[in-house]
Formats: sequence, structure tokens, C-alpha cells
Amino acid sequence: MSTDRGLPAFAAGPVGAVVAGLAVVLTALSGRYGFHRDELYFLVAGRHPDWGYVDQPPLTPLLARLSTAVFGESPAGLRVIATLAGAGIVVLVAMIARELGGGRAAQTLAACCATASGYVLVLGHMVSTATFDLLCWMTICWLALRLLRTRDTRWWVPLGAVTGLGLQNKYLVLLLVAALLAGLLLTEQRVLLRSRWLLAGIAAAAVVAAPNLWWQSTHDWPQLTVARGISSDDGGENRAMFVPLQLLQLSPFLVPVWVAGLVRLWRSPDLRWARPLAFAYPVLAALVLVTGGKPYYALSLLLVMTAAGCEPVIAWVRRGRGGVRRVLVATGLVLAFASSAVITLPVLPPGGLGPVQAINKEQGEQAGWPQLVTDVADAWDRIPAAERSRAVILTSNYGQAGALDRYGPGHGLPAPYSGHMSFADWGPPPDSADGPVLLVHQAGGAALERAFTGCREVGRVDNGLDLDNEEQGSLIVLCSSPSRPWSTLWPSLRQFY
Repeated sequence: MSTDRGLPAFAAGPVGAVVAGLAVVLTALSGRYGFHRDELYFLVAGRHPDWGYVDQPPLTPLLARLSTAVFGESPAGLRVIATLAGAGIVVLVAMIARELGGGRAAQTLAACCATASGYVLVLGHMVSTATFDLLCWMTICWLALRLLRTRDTRWWVPLGAVTGLGLQNKYLVLLLVAALLAGLLLTEQRVLLRSRWLLAGIAAAAVVAAPNLWWQSTHDWPQLTVARGISSDDGGENRAMFVPLQLLQLSPFLVPVWVAGLVRLWRSPDLRWARPLAFAYPVLAALVLVTGGKPYYALSLLLVMTAAGCEPVIAWVRRGRGGVRRVLVATGLVLAFASSAVITLPVLPPGGLGPVQAINKEQGEQAGWPQLVTDVADAWDRIPAAERSRAVILTSNYGQAGALDRYGPGHGLPAPYSGHMSFADWGPPPDSADGPVLLVHQAGGAALERAFTGCREVGRVDNGLDLDNEEQGSLIVLCSSPSRPWSTLWPSLRQFY
């Protein structure tokens, strides 16, 4: 495999200092609010290990189980693995800057920009499939640059292996692969596609991804059903918000840097070999818009553009006099980090998250879960003690079910059931559970009540934080019994989105 001959030395000291600072901040804030709804779901999924789930491959639940097994089942314990992933992403952005000829200062600036970006901060703060997706994407981009720069086609093999690993986490990695291949086809670097090592890379990807692909094929590809539902529900809004969120979610203060990087990749004769990456971003953006995907899907390549822009920014600073430009760049980084932290990290009181949720609604989904369980427990106490052995708690979504699974035992509650996503595969209740049914569903979800008899509202969720998140005001409804045995009723309760 080709060496790093001709590249600047890696700025291990300053990049390491930036990464250490990031890790300290993320660790200090990791337990301030609480679990996110997705994290509660991952905790349960991790206790049901499989090669796939209805809405995701197995990697994220497996890593969640590993992190909590080692560090404890708390938000801080779970998020150790996210902090490590965030640190890895920052290192990779610096390595990409180096691959593009960036010296010590450019690599350090790249690490600082990544740390100051809202996208990296939010994914380093909490465990999500997007956290490890970004780590895989940045690794693929770095490997792709090594392939392009050296023209050593043996790099196709690790590229394929990492792509296969990415498929074990999220199928979105195929969008990146498609964009990079389009970039190759549109430049003279297409010659790299005429190598037997490409076939070896495809084989490596297939071998690594095979277990989950087999699981999906034997379960009628449920993840495609989930993806169609998400696109149908949110596609129009995603398209309308694509450009604004490209500017906001990375950080408005970083726009000049990634614009400089995109221009550099297009125009610099010294980086003509890297031009496929310049084509890849607009191709990826077009794919996201056509499919109605979430705007953040394209942010990974903006991080590559940011890394590319650090060398011209450093050159611009050095051409200045009196240190004014240096102060401007430092001020921009401070403002980027401060604004990103407010939007993505738990630094505000939960009741003050209203404006923040317009940009990052996931902030509000980390608060209020213990109180939801307390409200459900109060309603459960309405069921006569003699009937509780035949009673069931049923929720409309995996967040509610995950919260009840995590906090319910402390209130003496039984394990919850839900027809949402893979919770449907971990049910149904036994047919012998023919007594009362306590339903938890969001406003507008009254259709769930039609499957039961004698339903009446007995409570509403109030997080007590003056926080208008998805669960605030959810209904708690007590029904007399299911209308049919659970074994026959269960298929009609399954929800894919």
C-alpha cells in the first residue's frame, strides 16, 4: 500500500488537544438532560440482539449495549461511545485536510472547525445511527482521497470493507457511494474503475454487509417500507428546508470555510486529482432532494469541503497584517462553537428550549421521560390490584415504550408493549392478558383506541418543565379489554413509521 510520502506531517499534538477538549465538554454534559427517545429504543434493541431490525441494521444497538455494559446504563454511560465517535470524526477531518496538502495550521483549524460544527457536536453528544454513519462516511472520504491521490487501486479493498460496515449501521452510505462514483465518472479519475481491486472491494463490502442484507431479505425488506413512510410524511418539508439547514446545521460561521474548500477543489491545479469530491457534493445534494431525505444527509461532504478550505484560510490569515485576520478567524470559531453548543448540547434549562427546537428538535426529546413514566404509573394504580396480572400497558411509539422499559420497574410497572417499529416483533402480549389495557398515545392517535373496549381518558402527560416536546400532552387512556385476542389483534397494531 502506498505511503504518505509528500504529505505534511500529521499535527498530532494540536489536533489531539482539540479532541481532548471536545471529549471533556461532551463528557461533562452527557448526563444533564436524559436519554433521547432513540437511545431508549437502542437500549431495548440491544437486549434483543439480531442481524437486523425493522428500521435499522444492528450496529448501533450493539454499540449501545457494549457501552452500557462497560460504563453503566445511564445517559453518561451510554454516551461514552458517542463521545469516542465524535473524537474520531474530528481526527478524520484533520486527516482529510492533511490529505489535501494542509500543513500543521490547516489541520488544527480543520479539527477546530469540526469541533465547532453543530452537526459534529450533536452526534458526539448522543447515540444515534447518524453518529456512526458520519464516522463511516468520513472514513470512506479519507480512504477515497488516498485512492485518488496515490492511484493505488488496492485502496478499493478497505473502502469496500468500511462501506460494508456502514451498511451494518445505515443504508444511507449508498448515497455517498453513488455520489463518489458519479464524481469519478465525471473526471479523468474514472480510470480507477478499471481495476480488479474494485471487484475485490465490492466483494469485501458484500461479505461485511451480508448478514443484515440476508435478514432484511428474509423479512420482506421492512426498512424500505420505513424509508418510504418517512419520505412520504416529511419529504416536502425536507426539500423546502434543505438549503437553510445546510447553512445552519453545520454552522453559519463555517460557510466561508467550506465555500473556500469547494472553490479550491474545483479550481486548484494541484488538487485536480481530488476533483471527484467537488462533483460528489452537488450529486449527493441532488440525490437527497430527489428522495426527500433529511438535509443533514449531505452535511458529511460539507465537512470534507471545510477541511479543504482550511489551507486557503490559513494562507489568507498569513497575508494579513497586524493579526486582524487571525482575530477574525478565532472569533468566528468561538462564535461557531458557542452557537452550535446552545443548539445541540444541554446547556440551557429544558424550559428554555423552545426557540432551539426550531433548528434541533432532538434537544427536547431528551427531557421528561421519567415524568411520563410517573404519570403512567399513577394511571396504572387505577386498575384494581386483582386485575393487574391480566392487564397490559401499550404505547403508540418506541420512545414511550423505551421509557417505560427503562424507568417502569422502579414504579412496579410491567414490561410495556408497542406495535411501533421492532417493538412489534417483541410482542404480542399473551392471549391470557385479556384484562384492562392502559394506552399511551400522542394527541391525534385516537385510532389506537378502536382496537379496545370501554376506553376512557384517565390522564395526560405533563413533563413539568414547560417544554413542548413530542410527548407533552400525550393521552393516557384506560380500556376494559382488547376487542380480540392479542394474537389476532397484533398484526393490525404494527406501525412502520
